[in-house]
Amino acid sequence: MNPDTRQLIDGFCDLVWLEDGLAANTMQSYRRDLMQLATWLAGKSLLAVTQTDLESYLHYRYAQRASPRSTARQLSAFKRFYRLALRDGRIAQDPTLKIDTPKLPRTLPKSMSEAEVEALLAAPVGEEPLAVRDRAMLEILYASGLRVSELVGLHLRSVNIDMGVVQVIGKGSKERLVPLGEVAVDALLQYIRHARPQLLHGRVSDALFVTQRGEAMTRQAFWYLIKRRARQVGLTKLPSPHVMRHAFATHLLNHGADLRVVQLLLGHADIATTQIYTHVARERLKQLHARHHPRG
Repeated sequence: MNPDTRQLIDGFCDLVWLEDGLAANTMQSYRRDLMQLATWLAGKSLLAVTQTDLESYLHYRYAQRASPRSTARQLSAFKRFYRLALRDGRIAQDPTLKIDTPKLPRTLPKSMSEAEVEALLAAPVGEEPLAVRDRAMLEILYASGLRVSELVGLHLRSVNIDMGVVQVIGKGSKERLVPLGEVAVDALLQYIRHARPQLLHGRVSDALFVTQRGEAMTRQAFWYLIKRRARQVGLTKLPSPHVMRHAFATHLLNHGADLRVVQLLLGHADIATTQIYTHVARERLKQLHARHHPRG
């Protein structure tokens, strides 16, 4: 790839980061998608691309059996790139203007029943430092619906025990306050007072949750933790942290929470993202009706 193309892509990523404060993962996806297109163009400038070029590339992706979802994501990145290029006068016409984003089938997120969540939360038994830490992390995850990156990224200063809230830095560096509830606050308090100092072994750390070595908890370590605890209580479908986030949202809606409130708690910028959970809740209601109604 020639330096001019790389510089063009870098400049685009810097611009959208400055304007929108997008998350690092989103920026990496944009960069990767544009580099793949530039490689396929075999020397033709990204700024010289036509609608026909892009349609040919999308057909190539289809022939390579790329998933419709990843292709739709790539097209979204291209639309963003050429919209900005048009705005800045780099091109005279947007080649993506007449290319429609394919409609994807709506897939319901995996979730857990309330009984399964209760079993998982009860898995860390005892007062050993690791059990106390695991209990606190699982309780906070279910009480707040945090993303795993948000959970492991918490600092001591992120938590206000007296108010029972946690300050979260979400996607796009957007901040939100999320309530924890009494059970999660109590579990967190026990961890901070007793287990955390023992895990740190005299070290100093800003991270709220630390490993047995006194280092900040990582996403990978927490994935392992949650699966190990699930196996411990005999759950057949091993949950991920994201499945717990789905359970948080679904259970709130099942118990009558307002969709806008769930949107705020999850940190979704668009309520359309949150609306998927109404389908999950509706499916749950159908199952309950079929099971318990005399004519179900």
